[in-house]
Amino acid sequence: MNFENKLISGVFIKRYKRFFADVKVKDKIITVHCANSGSMMGLLKKGNKVWITKSNNLKRKLKYTLQIIQIGKSKVGVNTHLTNKIVNHALQNNMIKYFKHNIKIKSEQVYGQNTRFDFYLENSKNKIFLEVKNVTLKREKNLAEFPDSITSRGTKHLNELISARKKGYKAYIMYVIQREDCNKFSVAKDIDPEYSKTFKIATNQNVKALCYDCKFSSKGIKLNKEIKLITNE
Repeated sequence: MNFENKLISGVFIKRYKRFFADVKVKDKIITVHCANSGSMMGLLKKGNKVWITKSNNLKRKLKYTLQIIQIGKSKVGVNTHLTNKIVNHALQNNMIKYFKHNIKIKSEQVYGQNTRFDFYLENSKNKIFLEVKNVTLKREKNLAEFPDSITSRGTKHLNELISARKKGYKAYIMYVIQREDCNKFSVAKDIDPEYSKTFKIATNQNVKALCYDCKFSSKGIKLNKEIKLITNE
């Protein structure tokens, strides 16, 4: 998955109004779009190196988008709008071993009355719903966690995956860790106990959880390798 335009380096100043951030590029302060509704816990330290891109959409009020924040020596992808593009690229290029067999791919598939899953996958044997979550949080060494704030929407998606599974569909939840410095993943029970409880119910109902990290380059971000799921008992 390639960025829309080349990366521009800068320095993080502050985030505000949820979707706005100030970034210093050379001697100029630029207000950029922050496409991330989470808390971005652990990332928003003034002075952190960041990368932004300029949009080709001339009608946008904010011409630039925050893409990457560097924490220590590690890069973290913070644009949640790219997560599905990363997964779609991986699906199209047979990079996910669970979905390699002549799968037809449809994005943004409606399910029920009020739900839209990120992907619907189908082949001669299986009909599959796949929901994708972007992960940026790391509080312990090598451990990625989700969510970074209470997510009623995320809990709803788990419940709908359980429903789909009961109706005969295969159901997957994929956690895309937009970092290179984690080799295991866990649900953050202390941050959202209800999500953690529902996750356990979902996996017991054969909703499959997949966890993958990402690889960064100057051109883009791609899905890298599957990492270990640590369950909370």
